[in-house]
Amino acid sequence: MSGTLFIVATPIGNLEDLSSRARQTLADVDLIAAEDTRRTGRLLSAIGVKRPLMSLHDHNEARVADAIVSDLEAGRNVALVSDAGTPLVSDPGYRLVRAAHAAGVRVSPIPGASALTAALSVSGLPTDRFCFEGFPPARAKARREAFAKLAGEPRSIVFYESVHRIADFLDDAVQAFGASRPAFIGRELTKLHEQCRSATLGSLRGQLQSGAIAARGEFVIVVAGSGEARDSASIDADLLLGELSAILPARQAASLAARLTGERANTLYKRILALGDEAS
Repeated sequence: MSGTLFIVATPIGNLEDLSSRARQTLADVDLIAAEDTRRTGRLLSAIGVKRPLMSLHDHNEARVADAIVSDLEAGRNVALVSDAGTPLVSDPGYRLVRAAHAAGVRVSPIPGASALTAALSVSGLPTDRFCFEGFPPARAKARREAFAKLAGEPRSIVFYESVHRIADFLDDAVQAFGASRPAFIGRELTKLHEQCRSATLGSLRGQLQSGAIAARGEFVIVVAGSGEARDSASIDADLLLGELSAILPARQAASLAARLTGERANTLYKRILALGDEAS
């Protein structure tokens, strides 16, 4: 009999999110195929498990998939893990899973943490229908073209983005979707310095620029679909702050804007100061 390929979800930040079933599976399999063997090695050490590791990543998957399928056909059980979260969700593994199915090998999911579903669950945006775009193109021209094609997408749109490109991402998203489009940013989800912010794209860009959202860690962004944007009464915080601060003291303007937008008055006050600095 052939073995089983287990697709094992691992924590995206908090070790306690590793299920007892995932722990047992990792302890029992004959081999673990890992995106980064060093990172997975640290996870195994933390849970007291020692198992042989094989590297499987974007650059070698086509080559090693056949070898792993041969092991499975020989009766060995194999676990596939990514650096964090559920494998194959913007992570390698597709070729291996497809090859296992083609060979008639059993493939079994061991579900658990996923940054995608974690962000959707707290975004405050519609989750009955959504599309997942993963990491947008790194090059500005290609990213802007991709966003332009998504501007009319009616479903909530989920992206992953790195800290190095989050500012450019928000600049291009504001241009493509509009500053008043409702959105959500989840930063360092499940980790010590987790931040979850729901606002307009314009406001989220302002919060990043002012430091209210730290430019550190890993980001998940959910952008409301075009239908939600039309139905929303959301107000672009930067535009509102500019109008109010022109006729009111900064503290009073921030307090009034907080009542209208639902954001924190202290955050809006800092944004008023930042906008003043930018204007000067």
